[in-house]
Formats: sequence, C-alpha cells, structure tokens
Amino acid sequence: MHELLKDFPVIIETPVAWGDMDAFQHVNNTVYFRYFESGRIAYFERLNVMTNEGVGPILAAAQCKFKFPLTYPDAVWIGTRITEIGDDRFTMQSRVVSQRYQRVAAEGDSVIVAYDYGARKKAMWPEELKQQIRVLEQTP
Repeated sequence: MHELLKDFPVIIETPVAWGDMDAFQHVNNTVYFRYFESGRIAYFERLNVMTNEGVGPILAAAQCKFKFPLTYPDAVWIGTRITEIGDDRFTMQSRVVSQRYQRVAAEGDSVIVAYDYGARKKAMWPEELKQQIRVLEQTP
C-alpha cells in the first residue's frame, strides 16, 4: 500500500468513473464526499456497527480539502481513520490518493455522532466500541 496511507487502518480501492467528471473535465467535488462515505462505511463494517436500530453512527458534519484534481482514467485508494474519540462522537479523517499520480487528491474530516435509532435521539458510544476503535487504530 502507498506510503501516504501508512497511518490509515482501513483502506479501500475504487476506480474513477468517466461519469464522475464534470464539464471542467475533472472529478466533480461531490464525488469526493461519496469516496469519504465509502471509506466510512468500510470502517463501520470492520467495527460491525452498521445498524438501523439501536445505537449506531450518524453523520453530523463533513468537510473536504481538495488537493489535486482527479481525472479518468485512474483509481483511488481511500484511507479512513478515527483521530478523536468522545463519549458521544468521534472524528474521522479520510484521505483519497490517486494511483495514477501517486499523490493526495483530497483530505477530509467527518464528525460522527452516536444515535439511538429506536429512540430517535443522540446517545453515548458503548465503551466496548471505543475499545474496538483503539485496537483497530493501533494495527494499520
């Protein structure tokens, strides 16, 4: 795997699709948020927290810094890690790396809140989940 992703415990790969480009002939900015989402989902699957009942993750905020324009043909690696763990939220960092150019195309942060889908309100993360995250983050 690429040196630019050595600190990311969850890394996925996806092709850049022709249809992801816009009139300016580069990948549209909205697509990067889909890349981040795919990375988050892969991370959540590793933790087995994908749920629509009980306590699970819900996106509270997301931001992106665009570094390099992607174009077709290419493929990207999407690295995801958790940089801060709180009682009711955590911060995830995402990094998109172009395989063709071997450079960072975008980086972003997301705030994920614990949400009780049954009660429809904010919740607290179970201590067991926070420990799973700590273990995963120590073993990239």
